Amino acid sequence: MLGAYYGKTYPSDSLFEGLEISKSESYDLYLNQYNIIRFSLNELSGKGNEYQDYIGRFEFVISSDIREAYPNLRDKEFDSLPDLLAATEDEFIFIIDEWDYIFSHDLYRENQSDFLEFLRALLKDQPYVALVYMTGVLPIKKYSTGSALNMFDEYTMLNDSFFEEYFGFTEQEVAALCKKQSKLSLDEIADWYNGYVADDGGRIYNPRSVVLALLNGKCQSYWTRTGKMDEVLFFLKYNISEVRDDVVKMVNHLPVRIEIKKEYAAGQGKPGNRKEIYAAMIIYGLLSYCNGELRIPNKELMMEFDNALEDEEFGYVAELVKNSEEVLNATLDKKQHQCKIEEQI
Repeated sequence: MLGAYYGKTYPSDSLFEGLEISKSESYDLYLNQYNIIRFSLNELSGKGNEYQDYIGRFEFVISSDIREAYPNLRDKEFDSLPDLLAATEDEFIFIIDEWDYIFSHDLYRENQSDFLEFLRALLKDQPYVALVYMTGVLPIKKYSTGSALNMFDEYTMLNDSFFEEYFGFTEQEVAALCKKQSKLSLDEIADWYNGYVADDGGRIYNPRSVVLALLNGKCQSYWTRTGKMDEVLFFLKYNISEVRDDVVKMVNHLPVRIEIKKEYAAGQGKPGNRKEIYAAMIIYGLLSYCNGELRIPNKELMMEFDNALEDEEFGYVAELVKNSEEVLNATLDKKQHQCKIEEQI
């Protein structure tokens, strides 16, 4: 979307006509005005498994594209990729996905500082950089000491009142999508994929799951595990004694009161305590957090917790959950029976 809006490749005004962005005063100022440099840092080289193979691939591909786009630079020698980009005398927008891949997958540990230096040299205070948009799950400030990459603003699901509605679909957007088909109702979609709450009380839905449910005409768990950090089980295994009672409550649809101010804990080694575990799980969307209350957001995630509790390491906790549910049901049955007796009296 960003590439379509900013990029010079083709006129894209017809794509955005009538949308909110077209009402912005700066809409025409930036539309189709930039060349885009886009790459994902989760792509490994086919030439080898060394760090130089990894980073060399990006340098080679970007350099080749620039020389092709700027024929006057094809036969000139440059000491570095930044020098080549500066020689274009143009401004670029960089769109970089999974900037933190080598950290989250613990690759090239001895060269991770070299990787940060690569990004710093490529992006910081360079005349050819108009904008850099990077995605990832790890905070830059955790790994970038000093001023290496201090030019970035970071936005997360845990602490961002301005952009939080864009981390998923709003209820209005889901309602509009539901009207385009007849198999699934908004209530069904809400039951499965709603549960995240913005500061203003707006409801946020899991976008990928909503799209797949509407395409398939079926509500089920579309939760995707892309690595160990996406597992409910991965986090819960760390600290069974402290999170045990919380899990019992949340699986029984009861909120857990806790104050979490830490912006991020996921992917930074073993979570050290209960709050770090929950901060990480919030970032990954495994839990929702609003007004000091933790919850399992929806039916989709409840299934993931149920699956996690089937692990043999959770035998005792699973038994607690089962017993707690039986007690809860028995209590509710008793209350209902008592109400009927009172009505008869």
